[in-house]
Amino acid sequence: MWQLHEGAHAVLTDEGGAILDEFSGRWSYLTPTAAAAVMILLAGTTERQAVEQYATRYGISTVQAAADVSTVADALISQGLAVTEIASTSRPRWLRWWR
Repeated sequence: MWQLHEGAHAVLTDEGGAILDEFSGRWSYLTPTAAAAVMILLAGTTERQAVEQYATRYGISTVQAAADVSTVADALISQGLAVTEIASTSRPRWLRWWR
């Protein structure tokens, strides 16, 4: 399951959006299509369903939709703004530097 990381807050519209990382204070701005991908992913659908909904919304092939959705999801994961699952034993983000 894909979701925003704890401490990441999205403001999403059909015209675009942004995600605030409350720990760093940085905003990540999203294009309208990236915001749509995030909205679909946050709806709790499977990745396959997200791709199909995205393809239908933009009238593109599922291959292109899969690439687009994956690009957005991977970029947000690499920035620490999203996760694919949360481990129940993971430390809060503010404690991770403390080892």
